[in-house]
Amino acid sequence: MTVASIVAIVIFVAMFVMIIMDKIEKHYVTLGCGALTLIAVFGVCMQDFKAMWRTINISSIFTLEFWHTSGAETESSGIDWATILFLGGMMVMVEGMARVGFFNWLCRKIANFVHYKTIPIFFAFMAMSFVLAMFIDSITVILFLASVTIELSRLLKFNPVPMIMSEIFCANLGGSATMCGDPPNIIIGSNLHYSFMNFVENTGLAALISFIFIVAYFYLVMKKELEGSAPSEEDIAKMPAPETFITDKNGFIVSTIIFFCAVALLITHSATGLTVAFIGVVIAIITLITSGKHIPEILKGVDYKTLLFFTGLFIVVGGLEETGVLEVIAGFISKVCGDNYYMMATIIIWVSGIASAFIDNIPFAATMVPVIKELAGTSDPLLATLAWSLAMGTDVGGSATPIGASANVVGTSAAAKAGHPIGWGEYCKKMAPATIIVMLVSTIYICIRYVTAL
Repeated sequence: MTVASIVAIVIFVAMFVMIIMDKIEKHYVTLGCGALTLIAVFGVCMQDFKAMWRTINISSIFTLEFWHTSGAETESSGIDWATILFLGGMMVMVEGMARVGFFNWLCRKIANFVHYKTIPIFFAFMAMSFVLAMFIDSITVILFLASVTIELSRLLKFNPVPMIMSEIFCANLGGSATMCGDPPNIIIGSNLHYSFMNFVENTGLAALISFIFIVAYFYLVMKKELEGSAPSEEDIAKMPAPETFITDKNGFIVSTIIFFCAVALLITHSATGLTVAFIGVVIAIITLITSGKHIPEILKGVDYKTLLFFTGLFIVVGGLEETGVLEVIAGFISKVCGDNYYMMATIIIWVSGIASAFIDNIPFAATMVPVIKELAGTSDPLLATLAWSLAMGTDVGGSATPIGASANVVGTSAAAKAGHPIGWGEYCKKMAPATIIVMLVSTIYICIRYVTAL
């Protein structure tokens, strides 16, 4: 092992430790470690400025393949600008939808449809969380669902904690179903050239099967805690109409059209050749153009810290890739598993799931993508099997603990602010078994559908 690879490992481990300690904001950690990688690993140890340039990867933005692909695979390492631009574009679109009251309207509409009855709301909000998280960042989904759930709990006299926890889990599960549903999937898809429909047809089916088990599980476990007072017809009549939560009717219509356009572009992007970077940028531009005087408000709401977090992270992982560390990791897993692909897929799922329960799944996914590429070699079917294993493990595993995913932190924080703190014990007691159920379903699904065909 070279000096450069040792330094790259030290920087990577230090980054992970600081992220877990959560004493310094995450984007500062990854940007600082990224700068240290460029200087210490590439500049001092390797003295290889070509490797540094490959990792910064800015030149890829100025290629036709970055915006429109012919289907031919292109090798890329370092900063994944496609992921960053796509995430940024979706953030702009979501801010535009939030400004006009789209999410509040949707929550109220569904609650009104089931006549504000607790158990039907429980099922409806789980389903809504699952479906919305397939297209919109899970943080946004939970932010609005949790606030509406708390408000309804005060009116209907039920405990909001079980419902918020189920919404968190379903948001993470729904995110596993599509390429744009969860950041790890964006990383996997853009690096391995998988389309939106590739994810729907593969992880989407696994997520849907798991969702059926999870709805039954949460209903059985949380039914007693959800019992509340049934509202009278008079109480329902006093409820504000869902339409009153729309703050800008024209903007609401435009935002809804933009959202469906984004979904259509994502579904067809493998046929049109339009990349996720192109779709993200175009959707953001259209949102801003149609927002008029509200552009500053929308731009202010974009989560720039997450985008900077990604930038630094990709540089650190690029250091591991350029120094050959990831090849060593892949070689070790390959040696342990041999030709036993069942074991290989199972290890990827469970290691990813367990790791994501305690550390951020985004850096883990970014680290593991080049590892599974090494493991698969020239076998595209094996690469796909490991990719779906990694996606399900990283997306779902984070649900097991309060810190495993961003949606967990947002949901538990919202509950605590409303006077309903959720401790580690209470959270893990109900969410860890649900996570294990989905991990088992995913393992069986992947082994039967993919590994048996290898």
